[in-house]
Amino acid sequence: MATKIRLQRGGHKGYAVYRIVIADVRAPRDGKFIEKIGMFNPNTNPATVDLNFDRALYWVETGAQPTDTVRNILKSEGVYMMKHLRGGVKKGAFDEAACQQKYDAWKTAKDQKLTAAKDAQSKSRQEAAAKALDAEKKVNEAIAKKVADKKAAEAAAKAEAEAAKAAEAAQAAEAANAEAPAENDAAPAEA
Repeated sequence: MATKIRLQRGGHKGYAVYRIVIADVRAPRDGKFIEKIGMFNPNTNPATVDLNFDRALYWVETGAQPTDTVRNILKSEGVYMMKHLRGGVKKGAFDEAACQQKYDAWKTAKDQKLTAAKDAQSKSRQEAAAKALDAEKKVNEAIAKKVADKKAAEAAAKAEAEAAKAAEAAQAAEAANAEAPAENDAAPAEA
């Protein structure tokens, strides 16, 4: 019986979650399957994979053909690396301990790269947030300066208007005072 390692869709509309299953080649995508070996959630960043490594390795070694997406998942999880190393053990190139040591070294390097990528991504997000905050502060300062300038201009205009009114009132009072003594001087001259 020809077997295939494929994804079986689950989840709901707009949020697909996939099971990694072993199925007969003739079975439909979401139909009957032989064994479930993992889950794949592409909605997270990075995509989440929960895989039964031993069963996946068993099925790959027995000849189950994965789809392209599943092959990429299995490669990223190290199933094909372990298959390759076990082939070296069968040929006598090295022993089982060296095989496990090489796999562990590969897995450690991969984990370090993944951690470095996550750190770089979080650092870039923090830098972007800091830049956005600085830009927002500059915009707010510019707006505050415009508002302060406008208020200062309004206050200066109001002060000028009050000064002009006071000057007019003073001139009117002076004129009234100047006319009053002139009338007082004129009144005794008539008498």
